[in-house]
Amino acid sequence: MPDDIDAALDAVGARLRALRSERGLTLAQVADATGVSVSTLSRLESGGRRPTLELLLPLAREYQVPLDELVDAPATGDPRVYARPFQRHDRTFVPLTRRPGGLRAYKVVIPPGSSPVDPELKVHEGWEWLYVLSGRLRLLLGEHDLTLGPGEVAEFDTRTPHAILNRGPDPVELLTLFGPQGERLHVRAQQRRS
Repeated sequence: MPDDIDAALDAVGARLRALRSERGLTLAQVADATGVSVSTLSRLESGGRRPTLELLLPLAREYQVPLDELVDAPATGDPRVYARPFQRHDRTFVPLTRRPGGLRAYKVVIPPGSSPVDPELKVHEGWEWLYVLSGRLRLLLGEHDLTLGPGEVAEFDTRTPHAILNRGPDPVELLTLFGPQGERLHVRAQQRRS
């Protein structure tokens, strides 16, 4: 096997581990979702087992990434992102970025009537920026209870207890940027001087 193929296959384990970690999943949870045993997943992530198509296909589906991203296939020259929406907690997420790790962008749709009356506030590593496209979004952030409408933006450290909810009778659509290691959004635009 040529060296470049060996190197690509050797790097798959680290990518799998990073994807699982970014999603906050345990080996057992991934095993339940994919049918791949915990021991096989562990050996894949550590490099102790060679990846095969039969193992990578269910993992790519579970992690919502293209198969070529798992094996770091060379770019085809097509810069378009083919977003595959997925559902989590009654919400639709449309990924707008393809690379694992670093800042990730999503369009999120929260249907009306899906938000609990007494929501559980979540805490995790990272930094989040969100922009409301339509609807009325309720942001519980620490001791704050905020309502954001179209065109409004919020940015916060996700280690602060928070919940993002639909406050109104219509779907909420928002864009969100999430940095798992706490990367903040850096705005470099400056105001024009007259």
